[in-house]
Order: sequence, then structure tokens, then C-alpha cells
Amino acid sequence: MASRVPIRVHLDRILLERRMSLTELADRVGVTIANLSILKTGKARAVRFSTLDALCRELNCQPGDLLMFEPGPPDDEPEPLEE
Repeated sequence: MASRVPIRVHLDRILLERRMSLTELADRVGVTIANLSILKTGKARAVRFSTLDALCRELNCQPGDLLMFEPGPPDDEPEPLEE
């Protein structure tokens, strides 16, 4: 069973505030609609800094506007760090 990732993505809220569609954003940042949809629905397991940079540039926002840490109960066994 996959553990809960405590990072929440607020892309839907930012898009609504900017009155921008996912399709328009995808065209502007050069990311597929499918990948942005995965990010928007919170199913992404990782985001490249280059993608985050492009999103912030096009949405005129800071990374903290898009991402929020919402801690929950600790998992029984933490995932090992990648080296």
C-alpha cells in the first residue's frame, strides 16, 4: 500500500484565480496536459525543479503558492532516502 504524501498541490486554485485553463498552462510551460492533470489531482510523486520554475513563471507565483506541507500521522516505517 502506498503511503500518503503530505505535500498538497494547489494548482486548481491558482488556475481558477488566474482564469487559466489547464490546456493553456500546458502550452505555456511545455508540459503535457496529462502530466499537469496528475500534478493537479495530487497523484504526482515528484516534480522537477525546471517544471516548478516554469509553473511559477507562467502563473506569476511562488512555489509555496502551489505546494503545501500537511503532515499527518507518521507512517510505521519511513521510506529510505535515495542516495
